[in-house]
Amino acid sequence: MTIQQILLRHWGHAHFRPLQEDIIHAVLAGNDTLALMPTGGGKSICFQVPAMAKEGICIVISPLIALMKDQVENLKAKGIQAMSITSAMNKREIDIAFDNCVHGNYKFLYLSPERLATDIARVRIRKMNVNLVAVDEAHCISQWGYDFRPSYMKIADLRDLHPNVPILALTATATPEVAIDIQKKLLFKKENLLRKSFERKNLAYMVIKEEDKMNRLLKIATKINGSGIVYVRSRKKTLDIADFLHRGKVSADFYHAGLEAHVRDAKQEAWIKNQTRVIVCTNAFGMGIDKPDVRFVVHLDLPDCLEAYFQEAGRAGRDEEKSFAILLHNDSDKIEMDHNLKMSFPPVEEIRKVYQALANYFQIPIGAGQGSTFEFDLSDFCSHYSLNHLVVYNALKFLEKESYLSMTDAFFQPSRIHMTVNKEEIYKFQVEHTSYDEFIKLILRSYSGVFDGYVKIAEQELGKRIGKSVDEIRKLLSELEKLQMLSYAPQTEKPKITFLGERVEAKNIYISPEHYQTRKKKTEERMNGMMNYVESKTKCRSVMLLSYFGETDSYRCGICDFCLERNKLELSNLEFENVTGQVKDILARNPLSLSELVDAVKNSSEDKTIKVIQWLIDNEKIIQDGHHKLNWHR
Repeated sequence: MTIQQILLRHWGHAHFRPLQEDIIHAVLAGNDTLALMPTGGGKSICFQVPAMAKEGICIVISPLIALMKDQVENLKAKGIQAMSITSAMNKREIDIAFDNCVHGNYKFLYLSPERLATDIARVRIRKMNVNLVAVDEAHCISQWGYDFRPSYMKIADLRDLHPNVPILALTATATPEVAIDIQKKLLFKKENLLRKSFERKNLAYMVIKEEDKMNRLLKIATKINGSGIVYVRSRKKTLDIADFLHRGKVSADFYHAGLEAHVRDAKQEAWIKNQTRVIVCTNAFGMGIDKPDVRFVVHLDLPDCLEAYFQEAGRAGRDEEKSFAILLHNDSDKIEMDHNLKMSFPPVEEIRKVYQALANYFQIPIGAGQGSTFEFDLSDFCSHYSLNHLVVYNALKFLEKESYLSMTDAFFQPSRIHMTVNKEEIYKFQVEHTSYDEFIKLILRSYSGVFDGYVKIAEQELGKRIGKSVDEIRKLLSELEKLQMLSYAPQTEKPKITFLGERVEAKNIYISPEHYQTRKKKTEERMNGMMNYVESKTKCRSVMLLSYFGETDSYRCGICDFCLERNKLELSNLEFENVTGQVKDILARNPLSLSELVDAVKNSSEDKTIKVIQWLIDNEKIIQDGHHKLNWHR
């Protein structure tokens, strides 16, 4: 089939979006490719279609288990064989899954970068007929990126296993510096960057200074029709603000990673189906959700950087209808941002203290623990050792960056079982152990494929059919596992921590001073970039964002808060730039009074010149000294 036929058959689209086809052709020609596409630009199509067009399996590297899970389920719904291997699976499950990818007809295998580094992954991947390696969220490979993950540095090792297989790296948030670094770290044979403009012509960026953020939010949600997302930094705020909106007659709900999986899924589904209009959430919400008709995204708290802001704001207006990205700020936000910076870089002694507590918490002796994975309850851990949540989280991130451990995000993994004996042995067991006979028959009637591999089960459903409680069902499954009839993996939804090396003495934990200071400096630069964006009154918001991501030839959007004020002047851009340029040059030489300045400007009517000068004064580009002289504010 042609790539157009594949697109139509499996995705129902007659045409590719801009740049998708160019990326696909580059990959099919065997070229390593870095694709820069904005959030909602259709990145997954760029690796899924060429993988379907070639014999073999595509390996997809992704840092987010929840995103892997969503993509695998979407592919399966289209009749495409796909699977993910995650830390929530036990060793036997992982073994079977890898075997299926080697010998079966699977087209996609989703892995975390940490999983990729294991011996079993390398041995099995070498045996696979790999047609493409897709690296999602590729900015994570760069130490200059905003979400650096050391495990991404190991991805290039795949070159040793399959030297002729092209790599497609994808991201929505790479600055020019990061784009170059991604290609170097992935050992591209030659530079090959394909980018779609990040410009969103339908999206109006608004930055509003507001002391009473809550009431301004209510006005926004009341005035703008359609779906909305409100981003905040804390879980408690999600509930409080959703309640506030609800009292203001706005249909709203809250969402954060601390909720149980089925609750999160229900809230997300109600919002997608427009049963809930506004979702108030932390940044745990939105990744992988492609809801086209979001009319507004509001940030009540400042994101740490423009990369995060651009990605979250970009969830509005994917249907290309007019939408709003609104950021509310006040003077206290700068104080909070400085506090967050301090908390993000705990002293090295504090990091060592967290490592020591972690080893005690999981009872790992010195010299042991390499490769061990544990479910991790952050709240319980902090409570147990009287530690600050934010300090612990950031200490763990540093330990991860120095490759002492890895952390996975929390996601729901249902219970699974696998019959570890053959049908004849299970029949013999039923005859000899009649107390289990009815239950085993129920399992075999309810679930097919239990002898071939792990299948998902629901203890509650089994209990209903046999008249037992969930706890009784779990007890029966555990007993059958002890009797070596089956393997039982109970459901989980907690994040996990894996110790990548043997436990060392805390005093020997090494945090590179150079890396520590470099990361701190880069973080400060990104935070300053965020503050400059917020505080700027003299440049189009869209132009500022595009310039940050390397697009330096963009034209003002005409619909952001800056442009709307500029539009009131009723001057063309050429007229405005002409007067502004002259005023800057004139005042750089000598301060002048208003009348002297107006007279000094050439090729512009007095009325238009005064309008521009007044605008420059209002926006603090021109200031007045004690002698009523005007100066250009440097």
